[in-house]
Amino acid sequence: IVHHLSSALDIIRTIRDPEKPNTLEELEVVTESCVEVHEIGEDEYLVIIRFTPTVPHCSLATLIGLCLRIKLQRCLPFRHKLEIYISEGTHSTEEDINKQINDKERVAAAMENPNLREIVEQCVTEPD
Repeated sequence: IVHHLSSALDIIRTIRDPEKPNTLEELEVVTESCVEVHEIGEDEYLVIIRFTPTVPHCSLATLIGLCLRIKLQRCLPFRHKLEIYISEGTHSTEEDINKQINDKERVAAAMENPNLREIVEQCVTEPD
């Protein structure tokens, strides 16, 4: 599990903020303590990420959640279920956002939007 924890953290630490040149790790949106991994079956793990938006009314929180989900789905090297939440008490509409970023259909619909998809791709692409 420790190995899976560090691989999940390595995947998300390089995601870039949609509006700043910094990574989510540099902005402390994600930290080592925000990742949890639990074994839920044979060779299957539940990965829980709790991220902290930079401001309580951050309009990009949903987008950051989307970036986390897309990058982890693509890059996690093991079978997993993924839950992504905003750290409790750090955002004014955290419940709505939590629902949105954990709803497969809403995530799929968001990724069908070309503008949104482009932003997500820019955020999740590894720097050269």
